[in-house]
Amino acid sequence: MTADEKFARWVKRALVLFVLIFAYFLWADLSLPLTPQAMVTRVVTQVAPQVNGTVEKVLVNNNQYVEEGDPLFKIDPRPYQLQLQQAELAMAQAQQSNQQFDAQIRTAQAKIKSAQATAQELSREARRIKDLVEDGSSSQQAYDRAQSSKLEALANVEAAQSQLQSLKVQRGAEDDTNNLLIQQAENAIETARLNLSYTTVRAKHAGRVGNLKLSEGAYARQGTPLMALVSPNADIIADFREKNLRNIESGQQAIVVFDAEPGSLYEAKVESIDAGVNAGQLSADGALAAPVNSNRWVRDAQRLRVHLRLTEKPDSERPAGAKATVQIVPEGSFKAAIAKAQIRLLGWLHYIY
Repeated sequence: MTADEKFARWVKRALVLFVLIFAYFLWADLSLPLTPQAMVTRVVTQVAPQVNGTVEKVLVNNNQYVEEGDPLFKIDPRPYQLQLQQAELAMAQAQQSNQQFDAQIRTAQAKIKSAQATAQELSREARRIKDLVEDGSSSQQAYDRAQSSKLEALANVEAAQSQLQSLKVQRGAEDDTNNLLIQQAENAIETARLNLSYTTVRAKHAGRVGNLKLSEGAYARQGTPLMALVSPNADIIADFREKNLRNIESGQQAIVVFDAEPGSLYEAKVESIDAGVNAGQLSADGALAAPVNSNRWVRDAQRLRVHLRLTEKPDSERPAGAKATVQIVPEGSFKAAIAKAQIRLLGWLHYIY
């Protein structure tokens, strides 16, 4: 065999190998969806105080794991203790004011009875004088004076009743649950107690403390984040090309390989598929459309996000942002075996490169 014939044979073998590899990639891309665009995400909660004050004590360290309700740091409680004492004094003042109103109401009620008795007496006196005037035993002037005194006494009764009504309005309801002054004082006490409880900042959920930038003596401002709390619950997100979604369903089995652990395959299940991406979101901002111009004959494929959940916990806890490769496991033992071999190979490639 000549050298040209040997070269031609190697060229044919290379072409056959290229065709086989190309055919495998086409088949695997459709039947064995895989993506290296995957990572670990975690919910990160910004921890901020709900009251202002000087940080009295920091109770945690950076990267420390805490449970829900554990104290993270304390703010000087003395100003809020004084506010609570002031609110309690306001409650005592409200109760004392109601007692004073009760005494004034009793006095007004007594004045009404006295005025009513006087008015009744003067009314009887006016009727007697009227009878005497008709008999000629008394003058009209005496009757007029008696009538004026009666009307004045009736006016005094109305004035006393108005004063009693005014005192009752100021007093409010007799029971504390409906009394306005007592309710306002109770509200002030509850607000002061709540603010006092806010001086101890606690973890809203279990997690690991991160980005701790706090020291004793610092001034904490309400609503300003001072640390982060990273949730222990991990979410594996994987961005698959749009055409791969036809072979992906919720609950389907998948395999995850983390870049830091190329030899370890972790089983997972597909939880959900996002409804879309930011590029497909339209907002009425008053601007005209901005079409995407491209001179490329073949455009880039759109990727959509798939969420997965590990069915077994990794040997080492993965940090948020850890990269991974995700392989969807198809039905059938033959395809499943090829899928495992494929992701194992890519896992080592990503680890090496």
